[in-house]
Amino acid sequence: MSYFDDKNVNLQALRKKAFNLRWAEVDYGVIPLTAADPDFPCSDKIKQAIIDYASDGYFSYTPKTGFDEFKSSFSNYVKDLKNEEIPVENVLPVDSAARAMYIIAKTVLKPGDEMIVFDPCDFLFRESCLAAQATPVYYSAGIDTKNRKMDLSKLESYITDKTKMIGLCNPHNPYGLVYTKEELDQIMTLCEKYDLYIMNDEIWSDIVYPDAKFTSIYSLGNERCKRVLSVFGYSKSFGLAGLRIGCVYATDDEMFQKLVEASDVMSTAGGATSISQIAAIAAMDESRDWLKSFLEHLTKNRDYAVEFINKNIPQLHAYKPQATYLLYVDIKDLNCKADEFVDFLRKEVKLSVVPGGHNYFGDQSEGHIRICIATSKEILYEGLNRLKEGVEKFMRK
Repeated sequence: MSYFDDKNVNLQALRKKAFNLRWAEVDYGVIPLTAADPDFPCSDKIKQAIIDYASDGYFSYTPKTGFDEFKSSFSNYVKDLKNEEIPVENVLPVDSAARAMYIIAKTVLKPGDEMIVFDPCDFLFRESCLAAQATPVYYSAGIDTKNRKMDLSKLESYITDKTKMIGLCNPHNPYGLVYTKEELDQIMTLCEKYDLYIMNDEIWSDIVYPDAKFTSIYSLGNERCKRVLSVFGYSKSFGLAGLRIGCVYATDDEMFQKLVEASDVMSTAGGATSISQIAAIAAMDESRDWLKSFLEHLTKNRDYAVEFINKNIPQLHAYKPQATYLLYVDIKDLNCKADEFVDFLRKEVKLSVVPGGHNYFGDQSEGHIRICIATSKEILYEGLNRLKEGVEKFMRK
C-alpha cells in the first residue's frame, strides 16, 4: 500500500486537528484546498521517533541552541539535496520557519529601514518586516506566463539609501517558480553593490517537480553568501506544521551570532522544543523515501489539476508550477474580486480556496486564487469538479 493512497487521508482526525483555514475551521461538507499543509499523516519513521523519545516520560530542557544531532542532520540534508555547504555550528533550530523570518528581520532591520518585498509573495515577508518596525517596499514581480519567468528588470530602481534587505522566496510562493542561477546572481550583485542583506526562504526547496531544477543562492559560493540569512522548515515537506519546527542558518559566523542574539534562545524565551527537533531529525535522516513518494503523488495531482482547469473551465487559467504544491489560478475573466469569488464557492458549492489580494500575497495577486493540491486524488478530483460547478453558477448569477 502506498503512503498516499486515498484511504490514508483520515478525515475524522483532520476535522479535529487541521486548523488554519483547513478541515477543523470549515463547515462540515466543505472541501478546503487552502493552507499549504498536507492531508496525509507524516511518515511512520517520524511517528516512531516521537514515541521512542517520549517513552521514558522525560521532557527536559534542551541545549539553548538546540541538539547537536539536529544541526548535523540539517547540514548533511542540505548538502545531499541542494549541495549547500552549511557549517554545523551555524544552524539554529527555532519554533517554525515563520519565527526564523521574524528573527532575521529583527537582526537586520531598524525603524526607518526599508526591505524590498516581492508582490506577489507570501505575506510573512511583509509581516516580519513590519514587526521590526521597518517599511516594506513592494516590488511588482510581474510574470512572463509564456516563458515562466519573473521580471527582475526594474528591481534596482526600488533600492534607496534606506534599503537594508531583499526578501527572496525560492521556490516562489505563490507562482511556484524556481530561480535560475543567472537570476540569483542578478539579485546578489545588487546586494553587493548596495550593501544589502537577503532574507532567503527555502521552505519549498524540497517540493520541486521532475521537470524543473532547484538552484540555491548558495550555488554562488559561500564567500558571496555572507550577506544571506536563510530559513527552512518542515511543515510543507513533512507535514509537521503543528510541531512548530524550523531553523535559521547562515555561512557568516558574525551574522549567525547576531541571529542567535535576536532569537532569545540564550534566555530560554526562544527556541524549538525537544520533541519537535526529534521529529525533524527523523524527517531528514529517515523519511527521504516518504518525501520521494510524496513528490511522485504531487506530480500526478499537479498534472491532472492544471489540465483539468485549463481544459474544462475556460474562464480560468492555471499556471503549471515548477515547485510547491500550490496552483496559482488566474480568475480575471470572471470580472470580480477574488474574495467575492472565494466566498461564492464556499457558500454555493462547498469548496474553500485562498483568495489573492493584499492580505495573503500582495496587491498584484488580486484576480487570482491559490489552490492546495496536497491531498488525495479523490478529494482533489471532487474539489476540482466543485470548482467547475462553482464557475458555471457564478457566470449565471
